[in-house]
Amino acid sequence: MTNERILAVCRSNWEYRGIDDASVREMLEELSAHLEDAEAAGRSAQDVVGDDVKAFAAAWAQARAPLSRRIARMAAMALFVVGAVLLVRHLVTWSLTLSVGADDLAFWAVIATFTVVWEIRRGGLGLGRSWLVALAVGLPVAILTRVLGGDEILFSLPLWVAPLLLLPGLPYAVADGRARKSAPAEVN
Repeated sequence: MTNERILAVCRSNWEYRGIDDASVREMLEELSAHLEDAEAAGRSAQDVVGDDVKAFAAAWAQARAPLSRRIARMAAMALFVVGAVLLVRHLVTWSLTLSVGADDLAFWAVIATFTVVWEIRRGGLGLGRSWLVALAVGLPVAILTRVLGGDEILFSLPLWVAPLLLLPGLPYAVADGRARKSAPAEVN
């Protein structure tokens, strides 16, 4: 297996496991350096990564981002997406309280679920993709729930809830934004 193929397999595995982009780039640079050093010393790439490249990548991903940290990030980002949607609804309706019905709960549940699943499988969703998820996945579910379940109000939500939900995910969103902005400079 070539060094390029090993790096591609590792990148794919790390992105699948939800390692953030900056860490993936750092890990790839480190692995590339190890592979070049091994090649210069007359050793093969398999001497560095072993016979199972996927197992090597999985072990490194676990060491880099333990499950507890990934779960905390996913939960924070799901809350961030829900908080952002709530804040937009407050701004659009220009209201200090929102009436919440079954369609709203279905909308938020689908967005949160999709965000968590995406984070587990692919890594950072980002704010732009979050809005696409809201429109492409959450909106049809909300409409279907409203048609099937009616528009009965379950409870009211004050404005302060939206910023409160944004807070846990804010550091992750800022870090993801910075990593995306710095990515082209690091590639060149």
